[in-house]
Amino acid sequence: MTFTTQDMILIEQRAANEKKSAGAAYLLWFFLGWISAHRFYLGKPVTAVLQIISYFFLIGFVWWVVDIFLIPAIIDQKMEAARAEAAQSLRRRPYAY
Repeated sequence: MTFTTQDMILIEQRAANEKKSAGAAYLLWFFLGWISAHRFYLGKPVTAVLQIISYFFLIGFVWWVVDIFLIPAIIDQKMEAARAEAAQSLRRRPYAY
């Protein structure tokens, strides 16, 4: 099924509405990284809890440093998921001809 220009605009608008701010994620990473606030903000609660637990074994601090490079990829994954969800909802929509 191909999408019209209007459908593509709708998909991008829905994805943009769900986009997380990289600036906010980095601020949370810097100031509240020890409680994995950035991962909670980005919608990764399971890995946030695992990161908090791993701090007790000092692995979490390495993970925390690596997260500075992972934040853009997490945001991109969320955007792609939002686009796919919007496209799927448009595919289910009955068209009136």
